[in-house]
This record gives sequence, structure tokens and C-alpha cells, in this order.
Amino acid sequence: MLALDHLSVIAPTLTEGVAHVRACLDVDVPFGQRHDYMGTYNHLLQLGDSVYMEIVALDPEGMPPDRARWFGLDDQKAVKADWDAGRRLRGWVARTDVIDTVLAGRQDIFGRKVSLPSFAFAIPDDGALPLGGAAPSVIDRRGKPRSMATIADLGARLRSFTLEHPDPAAIAALYRDLGIERAPVVVPGSSLRYRAQIATPAGIKELV
Repeated sequence: MLALDHLSVIAPTLTEGVAHVRACLDVDVPFGQRHDYMGTYNHLLQLGDSVYMEIVALDPEGMPPDRARWFGLDDQKAVKADWDAGRRLRGWVARTDVIDTVLAGRQDIFGRKVSLPSFAFAIPDDGALPLGGAAPSVIDRRGKPRSMATIADLGARLRSFTLEHPDPAAIAALYRDLGIERAPVVVPGSSLRYRAQIATPAGIKELV
């Protein structure tokens, strides 16, 4: 029902996010777009096979939406705490063509469907990351695949994606139940932490 769509670096500011990815991958990720409907904006980078990465932050010039923003970005204190703890690759998004089916009986995990201009996105009422970020956010592009033509291709390719978690068996079981293609490999860890191995023109790098 679901497949890996993109990785999310959730930053206190876009400047900090871009600098972090540059330090990790030795690439400068260019600007992507403003989300006028959510008061956020991003930078975007292709990672191969219709998967990409976004660096997303609250847009200081954006209008606040009439609901909680996605990716927990209304809680800037928590965003900064995660950032300072080195949890910067903080979440991911899975795509589906049947968002209503995915959400049925699972709104306590993923939140409610929010209809946006060109897609639907599941967001908890408080805007928090699903299961603290252990579960993906869910997107449904209404049968229209995301165009890669508008996302920079700087030769970066995702090689592996791992989630460290205190209860790996439960999270892995959720991924299996949802039938997620290319879900992170879940391994034991003292706290939630993502790692992505990415091949770049300068060699294999790690994004955290």
C-alpha cells in the first residue's frame, strides 16, 4: 500500500539545514519551493529511483495556516532540541494511492487526511510526527507521480536507510503490516535515530 517517497531533514532554519547536508554529503542542495498552505519551505535533492530528500523548515515570511503545520514544525523548541541532539534526518514520507485505506483505523498513528492543492497528506491534529517520527508521514498525489524534473540531480543516490529504535520489533511489525516498500531497516537503539548511506560524487557519505 505504501512506498518510500522522500527523506526529511527537519531544520530550525533552512540555512542550518543546507549547511548540515553540505557537511554530511559535500553537496549544496538548491531551493525547492514554498508551501503557502503550510507556512513552510524546503530545499530538494534527488536520491535516485523516484526517491528524494527535502530539507524543510518553518518559513519566517509565510502565513501561519489555519491548522497545525506538518513535521512538528510548530514546536520549534522540540525541533531545536532534536537538532542539537544530532537528530537531523528526522523523518520520512511514504506515498500511496489509497490514503483513506491506509488511514482507516490508524488515525491515532498518522492523523487525519488534509486535502492540499495537488495532493493529500496525513497530519496529526497537533502536527506532531507520527509515532514521534518512527512511522512515516503519508502522502497521496491523486494518481500523479511527483515530477523529478523540478528536483536537482547532483549525483546523490540512496544506498541504505536505517532507523535505530528502542522497540525495533514493534516498528518493523508496523512496516510489514502496512506493506511499505523500501522502509527503513529497523535496528535496536537507545533512542529514535535515522541514518542514510548515500553515494555521492565524493564517495559514500552518511546523513544523520
